[in-house]
Amino acid sequence: KLKVKNPLDVFEQALKNIQPSLETRSRRVGGANYQIPFEVKGQRQQHLTIMWFVQASRARSGISMEDRIALELVDAYNNTGSAVKKKEDTHKMAEANRAFAHFAR
Repeated sequence: KLKVKNPLDVFEQALKNIQPSLETRSRRVGGANYQIPFEVKGQRQQHLTIMWFVQASRARSGISMEDRIALELVDAYNNTGSAVKKKEDTHKMAEANRAFAHFAR
């Protein structure tokens, strides 16, 4: 349970904690495929955030969907949970492939 005055603030902060700023895209260069880091902006950022949130909620089992969404929301607000882990993994992948950023157009 959270003791917060405004639930909208909790929702917004939870989504901000999931929101990615970097992602990798595959690109073929000289016969090899490279994961090239790109900055994520605007609509794509929102799409990934909602998609990861819903996937993480669906992955929880044994309880109703309302409870799964509520639990994932609380986890995202506290910077824990599957959706936040997905964002961190995406950022780690982009950071690991930073050397290939010069292949971006």
